[in-house]
Amino acid sequence: MAPSPTNDYRNFAVTKGHGVKGLSDLKLDALPEQYIQPVEERLDMTKVLKKESIPVIDMSNLDDPNVAHQIAAAAEKWGFFQIINHGVPIEVLENVKEATRRFFALPVEEKIKYTQEQSPTNSVRLTTSFLPKVDKVLEWKDYLSILVSDEKSSEFWPSTCKHDVKEYVEKSEFVMKWLLKALMKGLNVDMDSKESILMGSTRINLNYYPVCPNPELAIGVGRHSDVSTLTFLLQDNVGGLHIRKMDTDTWIFVPPVEGAIVINIGDALQILSNGKYKSAEHCVAANGSNDRISVPIFTNPSPDDIIGPLPELLKNGEKPVYKHVLYSDYVKHFYRKSHDGKHTLDFAKM
Repeated sequence: MAPSPTNDYRNFAVTKGHGVKGLSDLKLDALPEQYIQPVEERLDMTKVLKKESIPVIDMSNLDDPNVAHQIAAAAEKWGFFQIINHGVPIEVLENVKEATRRFFALPVEEKIKYTQEQSPTNSVRLTTSFLPKVDKVLEWKDYLSILVSDEKSSEFWPSTCKHDVKEYVEKSEFVMKWLLKALMKGLNVDMDSKESILMGSTRINLNYYPVCPNPELAIGVGRHSDVSTLTFLLQDNVGGLHIRKMDTDTWIFVPPVEGAIVINIGDALQILSNGKYKSAEHCVAANGSNDRISVPIFTNPSPDDIIGPLPELLKNGEKPVYKHVLYSDYVKHFYRKSHDGKHTLDFAKM
């Protein structure tokens, strides 16, 4: 049942499991106050740089050393880049986007089986906003998060998207491994000895951003950096992702490119590289005209890994910028608070 004007939209979206899709389906004339962001947390479109863009890197010839060089350079300067001709079949990308739409089109009675309160496993959970129990102002997003590396939980994945999600992850693994190998080469570090810490666990999110009333007052995802080693993001053709240009208060729009994957450096790799590679703050604008989906794969250290600057980088007297921390402690710190830019990194700073 839809909430009356005097009812709490937070209860409708969060507790009853309707999410922002349920609110969007109500065709509200105005954005509920629970979603109206303070001015400083809205995306100021006057600060979006119209003539700047992140690199788009062609991976069709992996034997060309310039490809690896471009990847390392983008990781240093931008923390974000797009890849094309990467080898993941277009039909696999289209299938997982369609699977995302299918899941969020399910009746709420079906979807709530995957909420934190009802899911039979912590490895599969449906959430709205970011941390709805913590967020004072809610974000305009619903998402299904699956810990892929917990193989035992696969029996609990939603059948409506299970096959396509698995195929997308499997077909993407080679590309992620190659990217990390190129990034390690840029540090003069052997990938084989680091694979377990770079790719110790994998998570995938199916993100859904429905049409939003008064999108200029809301945010799809608040400004943050990822806690991953590397994020491998598929977005549809609607757009909304913006990254903060390093050391400025300006933003750069990341346009959808047909068949491309957006890659971004996570905090874990910034720490492991002792700050050479940089995670970039990013956010997602809400949209008043179109539903948007995106599907990020996060490759991460294992929860019980200790992360810190790689010893190879400190051999010649380079001072460590970060201390060694238990990765699960770092992730817990990220999930204790609402999105707040790159402040999670302070947890690991010397």
